[in-house]
Amino acid sequence: MAFTDMHKRIDDLYYDPRTTLWGGGASAELENFRRLPVLMIVHQQQSSPGHVGNWFQANGFKLDIRRPRYGDPLPETLEDHAGAVIFGGPQSANDTDDFIRREIDWIGVALKEEKPFLGICLGAQMLALHLGGQVRAHAEGFVEHGYYPIRPTQQGSEVLNWPDHVYQWHREGFTVPETSVLLAEGDYFPHQAFRHGEAFALQFHPEITQMVMNRWVTRSAYRLVMPGARPGPAHRSGHLHYGQRQRHWLGEFLTKWVRVAIR
Repeated sequence: MAFTDMHKRIDDLYYDPRTTLWGGGASAELENFRRLPVLMIVHQQQSSPGHVGNWFQANGFKLDIRRPRYGDPLPETLEDHAGAVIFGGPQSANDTDDFIRREIDWIGVALKEEKPFLGICLGAQMLALHLGGQVRAHAEGFVEHGYYPIRPTQQGSEVLNWPDHVYQWHREGFTVPETSVLLAEGDYFPHQAFRHGEAFALQFHPEITQMVMNRWVTRSAYRLVMPGARPGPAHRSGHLHYGQRQRHWLGEFLTKWVRVAIR
């Protein structure tokens, strides 16, 4: 069955050798590495790591899900973790809440230890702030809610083949820190992804599942009338059209991201 066969549900988790890490069999080194959990930092009680978590579990990793907002501690070292992911949330990276400040400061642990780090949406903005960048709203009030086109930069094209549309849900964007490399651009928000060593920032949401998307569209319908937002039906039709390609890209990205730590 072809990868693009639309008879499969978009959010089914199935084996595809093009988006799995171990291919023709894992070495002892890979097997030992796979025993390390991946730290997942989320910001609401009902938050899920979505397709990011699905991919890691399908490849034999355990998930260490923590919610610092609700009192969970952050590890002093990532020695016992394969890497770390900070996800999005309704907060702003500019908020003065203690847990926001702690998470931004904590990113230094991953950077110092050169562990794979991924920031998604809010997590990406936290990484930008940690590195000296800025986070701010669009000057004309535009938002991105729905699927939007992105374009890889030359440096981004050297890393991966990027999807042409990705799912967005944000009102603020980041500037690219001076020490980082811009990987992908957009229209309303020109900075969509950057890299700093083994740390990556993604403004968009490759982890999105259809269930979570439907929840966001239903519970936050008031946001869909903001300038630039896609109407509700466009979220669902966009997910049918672009969701599978975005998820395949996520598998390719995470494969490369994890292999960094094995070298």
